[in-house]
Amino acid sequence: MIYFNCDYNEGAHEKVLQRLVETNMEQTEGYGCDPYCRAAEELIRRKCQAPDAAVHFLVGGTQTNAIVIAAALRPHQGVAAAATAHVNVHETGAIEAGGHKVLVLPAKEGKITASQIDECYQAHVRDDAFEHIVQPKLVYLSQPTELGTLYTLKELEEIAEVCRRDGLYLYIDGARLGYGLAAEGNDVTMQDLARLCDVFYIGGTKVGALFGEAVVISNPVLRQDFRYIMKQRGGMLAKGRLLGLQFLALFEDDLYLEISRHADRLADRIREAFDRKKIPFLVKSRTNQLFPILPDKDLEWLSEKYCYSYQERIDDTHSAVRFCTSWATAEEAVEQLIRDIDKIEGDPAAG
Repeated sequence: MIYFNCDYNEGAHEKVLQRLVETNMEQTEGYGCDPYCRAAEELIRRKCQAPDAAVHFLVGGTQTNAIVIAAALRPHQGVAAAATAHVNVHETGAIEAGGHKVLVLPAKEGKITASQIDECYQAHVRDDAFEHIVQPKLVYLSQPTELGTLYTLKELEEIAEVCRRDGLYLYIDGARLGYGLAAEGNDVTMQDLARLCDVFYIGGTKVGALFGEAVVISNPVLRQDFRYIMKQRGGMLAKGRLLGLQFLALFEDDLYLEISRHADRLADRIREAFDRKKIPFLVKSRTNQLFPILPDKDLEWLSEKYCYSYQERIDDTHSAVRFCTSWATAEEAVEQLIRDIDKIEGDPAAG
């Protein structure tokens, strides 16, 4: 079985493992107070051109989202997010369990707009019963989105402008950030994110690390007491150096972008194979996630050889599924998949 269902099937890049092995028997302080975490924090600040930003390391994406949102919001405040947002559909109600409502906005290809955010805020403040309704206070975006699409720099600048005008925090989930930064046509950098967002995170779990996410906090209000919230929510890893070491390995010599380009390049090859067969997509994406619409009869035999993710039913005979490459996807696996894509009859009328 060849796995194309997600981008975290493998362990970690060999350079990450090498750093962990080389330092295995060293004694350091715990809880992220070691020299390796300090060095990784400084390296990330330089990459972001944000010398005053706070950088904290957490283990996983759901934990990171829950802790950032808990640190940002008061009990009566909520999170505005796309209907397809990870915090809305893939985290088992973690945000609601923490006491904050997700305020769902309709999404187009996984994205929401500045005007939607402003309308959400204005609808609240203009309601005579506003004190009886959850107050929008934080806007949650993913870059790339759950559908592999990307916000452009112009779109993010417009959203940031609305957030600042309306007094909303802007938070970007970067679980797959590397695949977005490396994608063809992307015009957003980490420097842009640090400039436009109050807080964002750089995903490691899905981009070459064993585990780990790096939270970058630009807003001084959110920097205050963040480690208290980390500890209270179970996010302060005793062996914190394990996180710092991994991000040092990923961001020295631009390894993070190098391995992300690998995944995007292989996804491009798979995309081209589907295009040659005139197989439509649920959305067009240039990152590592592909959502072809395929006849169920073809999915049946493909599932005997490949593991992919089901996305949604299109009609009685077609489904949208997800094929996902990663930093570790083998060229040979992609070549085999392409040979099998060539066997699909295709159906231009699907969807």
